[in-house]
Amino acid sequence: MGKFKLKNASWYPNAVAISIGVILFVLLMRFPEIWHSIKGFVGNFKPVILGCVVAYIVNPLANFFEKLFKKIKKEKIRRIISNTCAFLTVLCLLSFGIMTLIPEIVKSVQTFAGNFDGYLRSFNNMLESWGVSKRLVDINTLISSSEVFLSRVSSYISENMDTILATSTHAGKGLFEWVIALILSIYLIAEKQNLKAGLKRILRALCSKKGYETTADLLKRCDKIFNRYIVYSIIDALIIGISNALIMSAFGMQYIGLISFVVAVTNLIPTFGPFVGGAVGGFILLIVNPMHALIFVIVTLILQLLDGYVIKPRLFGNSLGVSGLWILIGVVVGGNMFSVIGILLAIPCVAVIDLIYKTYFIPLLDKKTEEKERAAEQGGSKETNDM
Repeated sequence: MGKFKLKNASWYPNAVAISIGVILFVLLMRFPEIWHSIKGFVGNFKPVILGCVVAYIVNPLANFFEKLFKKIKKEKIRRIISNTCAFLTVLCLLSFGIMTLIPEIVKSVQTFAGNFDGYLRSFNNMLESWGVSKRLVDINTLISSSEVFLSRVSSYISENMDTILATSTHAGKGLFEWVIALILSIYLIAEKQNLKAGLKRILRALCSKKGYETTADLLKRCDKIFNRYIVYSIIDALIIGISNALIMSAFGMQYIGLISFVVAVTNLIPTFGPFVGGAVGGFILLIVNPMHALIFVIVTLILQLLDGYVIKPRLFGNSLGVSGLWILIGVVVGGNMFSVIGILLAIPCVAVIDLIYKTYFIPLLDKKTEEKERAAEQGGSKETNDM
């Protein structure tokens, strides 16, 4: 009873608001330290988190194989075969990409670096024929500076050997973490039914029947959003990368593997990613062959128009119908807080927030408004009856 009277006291709402304000102020003032501590704590579970991410990405492929092998009667055997096929498919694709793409990229970079002076001289001659080179940039300075580039790199390596060794050690640690994550993802996929059953038991214990149904429905819809976004984003990037490679081959352009790889990867980044890929590819081709650079820019614009108005709408449908403004805000905030991962996952996270706001928060606000209006009407009718 005392608790009820306390909540109904006139000063209680103001005290709660002031307390929340003070807590938020302290959190904002100490946010860098708090965020650093959180990142340090979460970093201890990095292999586990990476394993969950890998398992989550592979899971749709495992479900596909499970449907493909539905004629196998024994569920356990069907699941083992499906999971094995899913991981073998991913490993084969990665191996194929590493064996074919990386040598091509390395070769392209070596060729570009070896011919860099010649490209600059050709570019300088073209600018001189237009009568603009001396007014814009001294290309000869760039050529002479590129001749001492290797010696500078060599001296830099010798002077910063400790830093390079530390970076190599960090890279080796990262590779080891990914190997552990891959092993963990195999176990997670194998135990996904037990994990789902355990999560359901926890939700039933913590929530009422209606709360459980609401939470389960929300989790299913969020899972659908993330699954659809991740799978179709990869498919979309592959379509754009392969299309770019075919078009570059048709026009006889150079550095097809390198530029197409950059275009495909940057296409995963929402909003401004395709422009970055187009700018990088255009710059490389501008030095090699200006006409090819012009064709590449035009082709990139056409591909992005087709991607934005034809390919992505057919892949994603209306499941990610989020305002462009909120996507841009999500990309900026996600990039500042979680770097590349935050940028890549900005759209599905914004879509989930939008889903929660429209599905649960707006109806709650409408219900509160209706209750206030009903209370006001009842109060008005009571005053009329008293008169």
